Amino acid sequence: MDRKQIIMSFSVPPSTEDLEVMAREVLDTVPEELVGFCEDMNVVVEEFPDSVVEQELELEDPYELLVLYRSGAEISPGVTKKSTDEEDTMIVYRRALLDLWCETGDDLGALLRQAIIEEIGQNFDFSEEEVEDMVGRHYQGML
Repeated sequence: MDRKQIIMSFSVPPSTEDLEVMAREVLDTVPEELVGFCEDMNVVVEEFPDSVVEQELELEDPYELLVLYRSGAEISPGVTKKSTDEEDTMIVYRRALLDLWCETGDDLGALLRQAIIEEIGQNFDFSEEEVEDMVGRHYQGML
């Protein structure tokens, strides 16, 4: 009987720092239409959304939210400051992203890239079709 052995290599899940580097790389290479919105954007990686975010966004499950864009001028959704020195921030939720990665088996970088492009596009009023086009073109550029 001929037996084939499968050799698997396991490693640790990407750390907070790893995902921060990956998110920065995505922001540095977003589609041309989004470049102006990403200049000097801060990146923060958290395990899960906090209870305030969960309530604001009416999340039923913290795993629903992969990334969240926060304007530096925004105190809370819909309430803006008159002046601010704070940067815009892209928050990456590590556990939700890793869960989706495990569930789908898709490339982690591609999942993060898609989530960030969709979040920026939606926040700056791009249509669903425009966002899909940007994600598709950006994905093709990776191949």
